[in-house]
Amino acid sequence: DYVPYPLWRRAMPAPLKRITPGLLKAFFPVNIDRDPPQTPLDLAQFMKRWSLLPHGVDVADAASAMAGAVMPVETAPQDAPSATLSQAIRLPAQWEPIERIMLTFPILYPPLWHTHAQIIEAITPVAEVTCLVPAPQWARAARYYFQARGIAQMERVHFLHLPTDDIWVRDYGPFVGRTETGTRAIVDATFAPLAAYPQEQDNAVASRWAAHTGAVAQHFDFYTEGGNYWSDGQGTLLISDEISARYPHLPATEIETRLREAFQFDKLIVLPRLLGEETGHVDLVCKLVDAQTVLVNRPNGTRNDDRLVEAVRRLRQETNAQGQPYQVVELPFPARYYNWGMFAVWRSYTNSLTVNGRVLVPVFGIADDVQALRIYQDVMPDFEIVPIDCRIAANGGGAVHCLTKEIPLDLT
Repeated sequence: DYVPYPLWRRAMPAPLKRITPGLLKAFFPVNIDRDPPQTPLDLAQFMKRWSLLPHGVDVADAASAMAGAVMPVETAPQDAPSATLSQAIRLPAQWEPIERIMLTFPILYPPLWHTHAQIIEAITPVAEVTCLVPAPQWARAARYYFQARGIAQMERVHFLHLPTDDIWVRDYGPFVGRTETGTRAIVDATFAPLAAYPQEQDNAVASRWAAHTGAVAQHFDFYTEGGNYWSDGQGTLLISDEISARYPHLPATEIETRLREAFQFDKLIVLPRLLGEETGHVDLVCKLVDAQTVLVNRPNGTRNDDRLVEAVRRLRQETNAQGQPYQVVELPFPARYYNWGMFAVWRSYTNSLTVNGRVLVPVFGIADDVQALRIYQDVMPDFEIVPIDCRIAANGGGAVHCLTKEIPLDLT
């Protein structure tokens, strides 16, 4: 199956580096790193090559439509944020009001254009969308693709020229919240989890977003990613023990002290990470539904069973920061498989996004989808449950939650 990862950019011995692009060019647009499309005609030809044009539309017509489109595209400044601070922020819960959802458009992965279009189609009735593109001309192709799919509320889709190295914006995007004094602020954590891949542009996204929006920002000199946090907005943070694996020389008390430099919380609950899963993030183990309800993956007969049993045990024994016990509900957890015989693929229904009364739930085209959606509907009866096809996204290590980053509504 398709692997949405820039394998040709990976650090490797020089002889292999020379031949890898040629081996992969049938599956990925490897040439756009050095020769990106510039004109509407170039874009139309690119879309034709990768089967992204609407059925029956030829290159000339698509190029004409893109050339005639009015395309407002903002550019994020490269300067550092103008205002900085050193106060921790309260991370809102995902069920609190959200202004917009940030996504990185998957230029490199044509099969994922469909997935992102589904996500945007599900979000625009309830929130704004900011779509990051590596160059302004890509906004023409993305908008044309969305409009051809009939996405009705395109006025709520905004394009921002902000280059990235990859699509997993959950992990490198800004943490947005408020300080104790009520100042809207951003935490910009250090992002560098994959030493074999370029990450400099991803690491700059949070800072550039702060400069773009005029928000004050704190650079948090600590290696951590957004997929490893659930917040109830009332003083409780859920993370996985991946953070201890990242800093094995630090005791747990020191890690908690460091986290308090960036985030306000009264209680930190640490759950076991999945073994053999590359990110180690908590959003592939559980989903915080509300302040007292957690969805957790059910043991599935693999080496992670003990860890999932332990996660359930801890949550059932714990209370949140308000002293309230948790209701723990188990979700089906599909078995791991190996893509191309070498890439472990984990599919987790906990990797969903809650946004303004909707829940975008990943589905994988398997029998477990039905039960997972039913459980979501039972546990979140006041929310509209929207399935999102994540069969291809899962091959890259994530699903809806990993592909999105919420920007909470400014209620001042």
